[in-house]
Amino acid sequence: MTPFDVAGLAGAIALLASALLPLAVRPLLVRLGIMDVPNERSSHERPVLRGLGLSVLIAIGIAGVTAVTLLSAGSDRPPGWIMLVIVLAGSIAAGLLGLAEDLRGLSVSVRSVLLLALAFAAAFASLHFAPRGVAYAPALDGGSASFAAVSGGVSFPLWASLALMIYAVLFISSYINVANFMDGLNGISGFHGVIAGLTFAAAGWMLGAVWLCAAGLVLAAGFAGFLPWNLTKPGAFLGDVGSYLLGGAVAITSFAALVAGVPLLATIGPMVIYFGDVAVTLVKRVRAGRRWDEPHKEHAYQRIQQLGYTHVQASGMAAAATLATSLLGLGSLFTGVAGSLALFAAGLVVLVLYLLLPKLLPSRA
Repeated sequence: MTPFDVAGLAGAIALLASALLPLAVRPLLVRLGIMDVPNERSSHERPVLRGLGLSVLIAIGIAGVTAVTLLSAGSDRPPGWIMLVIVLAGSIAAGLLGLAEDLRGLSVSVRSVLLLALAFAAAFASLHFAPRGVAYAPALDGGSASFAAVSGGVSFPLWASLALMIYAVLFISSYINVANFMDGLNGISGFHGVIAGLTFAAAGWMLGAVWLCAAGLVLAAGFAGFLPWNLTKPGAFLGDVGSYLLGGAVAITSFAALVAGVPLLATIGPMVIYFGDVAVTLVKRVRAGRRWDEPHKEHAYQRIQQLGYTHVQASGMAAAATLATSLLGLGSLFTGVAGSLALFAAGLVVLVLYLLLPKLLPSRA
């Protein structure tokens, strides 16, 4: 079995486990009475079971451990396999933090400290264990581009390491909150996990980074298995355990890929729409004199749903925009600086169009 076969096997395990585990997890959540009661932020009208992200967490854990065990066995370990351990550990830690929020609730200060600590640990480990023997960079030849191994691998001077640490702590902790803010419609988080995961898997496959391919496939498959439970009656929500897991997995994988030599645009493509929606909405609220941390339904995806579109339609529009920015990001694997700048500009256009959808779309209400 080749290393990429192991990545595929891990994805299959994650999909199967995520699809079947709710049969055991759902009755447990019912007994615990973990329900999502509609409030000012909710886009649903009746109490719905939440916390089913626990099944995704367990599925990703099982599949991830399987991949790490198989990839690390023997003497022919693929370069950077330890990065999969870092992504897996950080993702599970984020999910467990969300589970604590679901079960008992955490104060803002405690939650913030734990998020920053988690982000710091993941960033430090990623920088310390980033593969040094293999890195990838565009090799331009007559206008065409491909990726080739670069001897010596990724290495950062002290000032760059410190800058990357600051960036990562803010980036990872923020995105966990962003994913939580954006988890407001049926399907939106599941679609996001699938698209982000497949984007990372594609980057890993094209660059020969087995660990990244495995991390992406496990992420995508874990949330794909959840979607049927979320989209069919009586329905169920991820809860904080699932949204924290999603945000942590996407952000930590993104940063680990960056320090391992993957181009920046390819690592942040899946995150542009989520970051943009949350940032613009919060700025609008602050400028209007409203508290940014109050529950609300003013995100672009929520305003689309309020026009009379179904949850799946509104979530699908956000997912389509995310897919577009993800593909643009992957395009940076095959171009140089000028091409990357053009792709970046195109990504901003996609973001602006998405943010304008609530004004552009006809009302169906």
